[in-house]
Amino acid sequence: MTLRLRFSLVLLVGCATPVSVQRLDPNAAVDVSGRWNDTDSRLVAEEMIQDSLSRPWLPAARQRLGATPSVIVQGVRNDSMEHINTGTFIEELQRALINSGRVRFVAGQAERQGVRAERAEQDVNASEATRKAHGQEAGADFALSGAITSTEDREGGTTVVAYQVNLKLIDLESTEIVWNGQKKIKKVVSRAATSW
Repeated sequence: MTLRLRFSLVLLVGCATPVSVQRLDPNAAVDVSGRWNDTDSRLVAEEMIQDSLSRPWLPAARQRLGATPSVIVQGVRNDSMEHINTGTFIEELQRALINSGRVRFVAGQAERQGVRAERAEQDVNASEATRKAHGQEAGADFALSGAITSTEDREGGTTVVAYQVNLKLIDLESTEIVWNGQKKIKKVVSRAATSW
């Protein structure tokens, strides 16, 4: 080993920062940066889905369809000023809808493509008795979509971040908006001034 390589390794090891890891309850509300986080995703999804399922569109749809209505989540745009993993938020919406037991849930476009590819594989490789037929997918009655926006107000070491989530449930046959929900979150983030 060359002297230069040894010196580099000594520097790397000597400069290593000790790491401390603490395991937390996944449902614990932990807010380190003040940005949108997993707790916001879960709580907003649960509250908004609970609100949507308590509105008049659901009994009206059951009566009109003569069955439990099916819902699909089309997408949620991130129109905020920061990176928000909308995939995580969409999963929370799906989970809240499915676990409610009050609607049926239809897989999204990407998931359907995977299922269709599997059926094509079955056409070639599965026995006749276990092969799944094409053209039997359940169509959605309603589509859920929306956006997450944010505003920020900053003065000195204090920042107020306001998030607004807007979701709409649309009847796929009539394009009528049957539910329009909104949830706001406001966070005050204070940073201590550092002196050098």
